[in-house]
Amino acid sequence: MSEVEDKRNANKNAITLRQSAFENLKSTCTKIINHLEIYGLPQGTIDQAKSINRTIQGGQKKTATPPEEGKEEIKTVSTSRQSYTQQADNFGILLQLLGTITEYNPNEDDLKLTNLETYKNSLVSSTQSVDQTEAELNNKLIERDQILYADGTGLYSIAQNVKKYVKSLYGATSPEYTNVSSIEFTSRK
Repeated sequence: MSEVEDKRNANKNAITLRQSAFENLKSTCTKIINHLEIYGLPQGTIDQAKSINRTIQGGQKKTATPPEEGKEEIKTVSTSRQSYTQQADNFGILLQLLGTITEYNPNEDDLKLTNLETYKNSLVSSTQSVDQTEAELNNKLIERDQILYADGTGLYSIAQNVKKYVKSLYGATSPEYTNVSSIEFTSRK
């Protein structure tokens, strides 16, 4: 049980660190897009960067024309890919695009490509840490469940057998059996 709690705490800590790492991702992407717009790049390049940013931000594709009066609104397709892994992957795609733009050379340290690459690596690392600690927690939960619920040798089976033994030894109406039978053990569903 203590090993499960240790792994649970490690996982919670990793999740907190990941949330902290991703906290500035969306605002950083917005800064990048705003910065790209000052270079006078071809509209296709700007559109491509905005599309990647929209995916990271969780936006939706916009419909080209408003719905006609009296007709149903045209459904849009969500471009949201909001898992941490997907956001980091899309940020990497945005950085690949920036790497192809020779004009991209910002003065701001937080927007320089090398610093953005370091930031992306921290995003990936924090996500991997959560995945690893979650896998370790799941393994400990499986081990715990095997100890508690294994047929015949698990804690649940042993407790049920003890209750049956006390019942057979003292009788179903005895105070000894009443005390033991009131201890509740639940089985795995």
